[in-house]
Amino acid sequence: MSGAERAGSGDLPGRNGGGMRESPIWDRYVIEEIQAKADLGRYRISGFSLHRQLPRLDDLVFLPAAMTRMPLEGYRENCETRTVLGRRHGCVRPLDLSIPVYITSMSFGALSWNAKAALGRAASSVGTCTCTGEGGMLTEEREESTLLVYQMTPSRYLLDLEHLRQADAIEVAMGQGAKPGTGGLLPGAKVADRVADMRTLPKGIDQRSAVRHPDFLGADDMEVKLEELRIATDNQVPIFVKMPACRVREDVMIAAKAGADVIVIDGMEGATGASPELLLDHTGIPTIAAVSQARQALEDMGLYGVVNLVVSGGIKNGADAAKALALGADAVAIGTAALIALNCNAPIYLEDYDRLGTAPGFCHHCHTGMCPVGITTQEPELVERLEVEAAAERVENFLNAMVMEMTLLAKACGKSNVHNLESEDLRALTIEAAAMAGVPLAGTDWIPGRVRGI
Repeated sequence: MSGAERAGSGDLPGRNGGGMRESPIWDRYVIEEIQAKADLGRYRISGFSLHRQLPRLDDLVFLPAAMTRMPLEGYRENCETRTVLGRRHGCVRPLDLSIPVYITSMSFGALSWNAKAALGRAASSVGTCTCTGEGGMLTEEREESTLLVYQMTPSRYLLDLEHLRQADAIEVAMGQGAKPGTGGLLPGAKVADRVADMRTLPKGIDQRSAVRHPDFLGADDMEVKLEELRIATDNQVPIFVKMPACRVREDVMIAAKAGADVIVIDGMEGATGASPELLLDHTGIPTIAAVSQARQALEDMGLYGVVNLVVSGGIKNGADAAKALALGADAVAIGTAALIALNCNAPIYLEDYDRLGTAPGFCHHCHTGMCPVGITTQEPELVERLEVEAAAERVENFLNAMVMEMTLLAKACGKSNVHNLESEDLRALTIEAAAMAGVPLAGTDWIPGRVRGI
């Protein structure tokens, strides 16, 4: 075979014995990224989630009952899933959910109106809630959602007192796991007429949200703001504080001291409609570490079980949700998983994926506004592709499947309530996961980073 033929076959001469080899530092993705920045003159924007491997909830396993405890009969004994959030300050209507899973904050603008409506309908069908996200309360979402959390962001888009009073909870957002330390980003392709009107923005222009709330900077200011919200709503509903997973221990303590009823921690696996790519991969800490730190912070304050803890970021199935509860969460919030259940990355409209330079299973082009399946777009002809009733049914089915998985695991561990799962029920498969989650490495009683016996 000639040299040219070898080159065509991929067996190129090279160092260390020949063959086509990549540098572990300068691989094809790094090269492509540098060349893209050289063309653009700026960092790249992307949707979806991070691109790197992290220790995650998959690295934990449950220890079901064998001889040391009794499992529950799967089809003859019940496992309770009811979850009540926000009782701390005696609000009139704490958030009473049938299941410990709800739909996280995703804005109208990032999502189409019918995606928001379908999520609200699905959540209502299974007795849980959804959240408005940034940009105000969408009429269709309020109509479809039996329980709706109203998010208040630094930009104060369409902040309306009557909408606050129509909500079933209020979430004060301090940031999100996909892009901590920055505000929201809505590319101009998604700032269509209705979105622009709701946010009082010029149509078609990129929108970058404010980073800091205009009326509070620290814990004392936040305490005043949370009390103002309680007064404005006549203490009818609980107040959530959502934050990215960064300095989790200190941030949770500040939010708890300021009076939050519920704290939502969003790990770095959390996805987004649009973010600078470097933030996705290089900021925040993993969900598996965040939930353990948050629980420990509340325990140290004597507020664990008083302030509720919700965890989000990369929760993809009932096993992840059950592990988060075992590590200390009261509930989990899902976003990307719900969008995939809607039809995100579904193998349909293949020509439109091809025009984006991608394919089903690989698409992370939420930021383009050209979502082939009508979820992360404001283009009318694309939006029409998402039929609300069918999409809601898919999400409802997925939520039911998640809960079945959670209760299956809980019963196997001998628990009649998913909230009775505990870290003692878990073991880690890697040293990193053991250290982050604070559970023993499988086959040992060793938790890396801790003195034995403590």
